[in-house]
Amino acid sequence: MIASMNAKLSELFSARHGVPAQSASTNLYDKPLILVTLALMSIGLIVVTSASMPVAEREYGNPFFFSIRHGIYLVLSLIAAGVVLQIPMRFWRIFNPYLLLFAMGLLLAVLLVGKSINGSTRWIVIGPMTLQPAEPAKLFFFAYLAGYLVRRYEEVTENLKGFFKPLVVLFFVAIMLLMQPDFGTVVVMLTTTMGLLFLAGARLWQFFGVVFVGLAAVVGLIVMEEYRLRRVTSFLDPWADPFGSGYQLTQSLMAYGRGSWFGQGLGNSYQKLEFLTQAHSDFVMAILAEELGFAGVLLILGLILFLVLRALRIGNRALQAGRPFEGYLAYGIGIWLSFQTAVNVGASVGVVPTKGLTLPLVSYGGTSLIVMMVAIALLIRIDFEIRLDGQLPPKKKKTVKRLENKSQSQGDAREQSQSKAQVKTMLEDVQQEAGHD
Repeated sequence: MIASMNAKLSELFSARHGVPAQSASTNLYDKPLILVTLALMSIGLIVVTSASMPVAEREYGNPFFFSIRHGIYLVLSLIAAGVVLQIPMRFWRIFNPYLLLFAMGLLLAVLLVGKSINGSTRWIVIGPMTLQPAEPAKLFFFAYLAGYLVRRYEEVTENLKGFFKPLVVLFFVAIMLLMQPDFGTVVVMLTTTMGLLFLAGARLWQFFGVVFVGLAAVVGLIVMEEYRLRRVTSFLDPWADPFGSGYQLTQSLMAYGRGSWFGQGLGNSYQKLEFLTQAHSDFVMAILAEELGFAGVLLILGLILFLVLRALRIGNRALQAGRPFEGYLAYGIGIWLSFQTAVNVGASVGVVPTKGLTLPLVSYGGTSLIVMMVAIALLIRIDFEIRLDGQLPPKKKKTVKRLENKSQSQGDAREQSQSKAQVKTMLEDVQQEAGHD
């Protein structure tokens, strides 16, 4: 039955895209990327269940409260990823500025009608669900930045004005994030922006100038707010006040110490018994280290490293295939994944101050999980379109590419719709010819 379904899917793919059925039946998607993603999500569900049971029992009378919610978020994230896989990258190339405006509107809305938790206003309540606008803001800004680097490549690499334009946009986004406040997201966006500008070929003096200004701004923001300064001082010497400002970090370090090489066993953590707060979200890696040991930590970091390297590889292939937007977006997702993982794990082991960032695909969190799965789906879609380009007949591939570029470059809405209609007609002709074959 499964074999017949695969054969049918191959026939449908061949009919739609005009490629041989034998070629269509293999290597349509990056299977290792999909399997590693599912593995991280599965491990995350297990660890979140283990880490959240004591606090869920005390607060809600149901030890599986957070586990059930996390499971629902996993299903929603898979649905969102499935939808994104059906959307051509042409949509993201054309509409990324509007997506950024939508994200900025959400950031403004959370300041007006958002829900405050522990002094931070970062969530919009929608029925039983909560939305954290900072998460889609990261993805949409990276998509905008990738589009900007394609549209203004010469300006970025040749003059200072083009280099600073995306930084001005980032400045306004950062202002709204700092008003929540959400300092960690600003640091992630700034780091990813600098990485993309560097990969795009910005001049070194411009790049290092932004690095210097960015570091100065970060230091200034830390000094201006007392709670941020406390986090830094406690991170430098948490044992100076182990029951005050250094409490969270000392409990996390004890969890790592108890884990040793192979851990205490799944479910046998002491620190999750409400000694370590936020054990199922920001400090989930500490609980994983205590229960599964150094081996478990290496496994998680190895899987995330695979995703990062895969994203960079897809970005490199996209650039070689003449798809700069897709290449820069894949690079941005890879940098985002690596830096957010480094900050989350680094905070739990005392290497960097606590920033409140989740561990990608593992930590509890609805919006962050859904947005990260959308980012992974974008990588899969980029890789799929590159493979599809390699299987289309050369003449048809050039024609479709020319019409797509024309649709992207035209500013008039009527001309854009006409170009899209031409692309659609061309693809229908490809399908009909494949059917005759």
